Amino acid sequence: MVRKYDIEFIETSVPIKEPVTKFGGQPVWIEEPAWPLSRKTGEQMQFICQVSLDPELLGVPPGKMAYLFMTGSAEGEWVDGTHDPDGGENALIVQPSAKAAYGGRIEIIPSATGPTLYRFEEEANGGLTEVTACEYAVNLMPGEELSPFSHTGQGAWSDDQFDTYYDSLSGNKIGGEPAFVQGEEFPGDDSWRFFLQLEMMEVPFFVNFGDAGVGYAFVSGDGEEGRFLWQCY
Repeated sequence: MVRKYDIEFIETSVPIKEPVTKFGGQPVWIEEPAWPLSRKTGEQMQFICQVSLDPELLGVPPGKMAYLFMTGSAEGEWVDGTHDPDGGENALIVQPSAKAAYGGRIEIIPSATGPTLYRFEEEANGGLTEVTACEYAVNLMPGEELSPFSHTGQGAWSDDQFDTYYDSLSGNKIGGEPAFVQGEEFPGDDSWRFFLQLEMMEVPFFVNFGDAGVGYAFVSGDGEEGRFLWQCY
């Protein structure tokens, strides 16, 4: 069995100002603010979440926080490349980190605040939806999932066996193994460790991962860098 934490989202009307795992609101920086900019538009990316990196799960030094950003706007403008960990349209900032300017892959500015998560609500008159900024604390529920099957033995599995395995990997979670939609896609060598999975159809806020897509976050083995990607059906 593989350890994981399933995520329960708890909306809050009071801003969370502690360095804890949360979604939306404004980031609580451990070091100097480092807000990433979209390579295409030059505008600030949207803050999605900050995740406290668990040393026991990931083998990284204690006290690390990962900040996830992606290009997007409430106006619905689509910018291509948000799925690509090196496309310049998403960023996973790790603090504290000794990496100067986060490897030079993205442009950052020392802004503490910027665009954040939102959700859509129907207006009282039943008309067009309105955009509402939102922030969520989390309840992390410990769990386990089936161990990864070997590729050499995959052909011997029945459809029911594979479905049972895949279902155990699905959902919004921290830790465990990624439930890839389009096949394995890791951002680097075997030292990179998966730590966050988000299913856009199963979260209470809006994120654009394409057609019912799933997002995956990774941290380097030394805990100094992060990468994010998404896949869709």
